Amino acid sequence: MRKIRYKKGRKVQYQPYEYTGVYTHMKTEMQLFVYNEENVKEIEDVSVENFIKERSEIENNWLNLHGLTNIDLIKDLTDKLNINSLIVSDILNISRGTRFDELDECVFFSIKSILPSDDDKQDLVRIEQISFLIHDNLLISFQEKRGDFFTHIRERLRTNTGVVRKKKVDYLLYLMLDSILENFYITIENKETEIERLQTLSKTSDDPKIIEEIEKYREIFYMLKRSLSPLKEALYTIKTIKEDDDFNSIEPSNFVYFSRLHQKTIELLEQIDYDMTSLDSASNFYYTTQNHKMNEVMKTLTVISSLFLPLTFIAGIYGMNFKYMPELEYRLGYYTILGLMSIIAISMLIYFKRKKWF
Repeated sequence: MRKIRYKKGRKVQYQPYEYTGVYTHMKTEMQLFVYNEENVKEIEDVSVENFIKERSEIENNWLNLHGLTNIDLIKDLTDKLNINSLIVSDILNISRGTRFDELDECVFFSIKSILPSDDDKQDLVRIEQISFLIHDNLLISFQEKRGDFFTHIRERLRTNTGVVRKKKVDYLLYLMLDSILENFYITIENKETEIERLQTLSKTSDDPKIIEEIEKYREIFYMLKRSLSPLKEALYTIKTIKEDDDFNSIEPSNFVYFSRLHQKTIELLEQIDYDMTSLDSASNFYYTTQNHKMNEVMKTLTVISSLFLPLTFIAGIYGMNFKYMPELEYRLGYYTILGLMSIIAISMLIYFKRKKWF
C-alpha cells in the first residue's frame, strides 16, 4: 500500500506547483466534451489554446485532464481560468486528504479513488487522487493517470443515455463522485473475502503470519475510513447549504443526488467499521487460541513436575548413602521403594484427574 510521507527539509526556492505523486512517467493529456441535450462534441488531445477556442459559453463543458507531470500546461490552463494558486497546489499535492472548498470563482473537490490492486499482491490497493473544479458551466477533472473510472460516463454522453446531457455540470460531478464511491464498494467487497479467509485461519492455524496479514488489512481499512470520513463531511456540507442563496454552483434540483452520495458514504463507513471489528475478532481469537494452547502445555508440564516432585524427594533420600540406613540392607528394599513410588505417582494422577486439572 502506497503511504504518504512528509519530506523534511527546506528548499532553496519555493515551488508552489509540484506534483508529489508516484505516476511521474504519465504524459499529461486533455480530453474535452462540449455538450447539450441535442449535441455532443468530443475532442481528444486538446491543447490549452484549442480548449479556450472550443469552449462554449452557453453549453456544458467537461475537460478531463490525466497525468499531472506537465506543470507548465497545468499552470497555463489555470492561469487562463483565473484559478487560485492554492487550489492548483492542492491538485498537485496528493498527500492532502479529501477536500471541498467553495471560492468566489469556482468549487473545488478533491477525493481519493481506491481500487484493489491488479497484481498478485491481493493485500494491496491502488490509490489515486482525483480533483474536480466547477467553474461556471465548466467541469475540469484532474486524474493522476489514465484510467477507466469514467468510461461509462463518456458513453452516456456519447449515446445520450439518461439525463446527463439534460443536466448541468454539477450533475456530471455527481456521476463521477458516485463512480468513485462504487470503487470503494468494489474494494471493500474484494477485501471482505480475504477477511473471511483470515477468520477461518485464525481458528485453525497457529502460523504467526496470520497476525501480519490481519495487521495489513487493518491498515487498509483504516486508510479507507480516513479517505471516506472527510468526504462524508464535505457531502454533508453540500447537503446542508441547499437554502444558501450565495451557493449557486449546484442546482437546487440536484441536491438530492448529493444527499444520496452522503448516505452512501455513511453505509460504506458502517461496513468498514464492521470489517475492522471482524479483523479485531480474528486477531483476538488467534491470541486467545494461542494462550489456551500455551496454558494446556503449562498444565501438562506442571502435572509432570508435580508427579516427579515426591519421587525425586524419595530418590534423594536414598541417594545420600549413609552407612546405617536401615532399608539399605533390606533384600527387597529396591522393589519396595519402586512400588511405593509407583503408588504415589498413580495416586497423584487419579487425584489430578478427579480435580480436572488435565
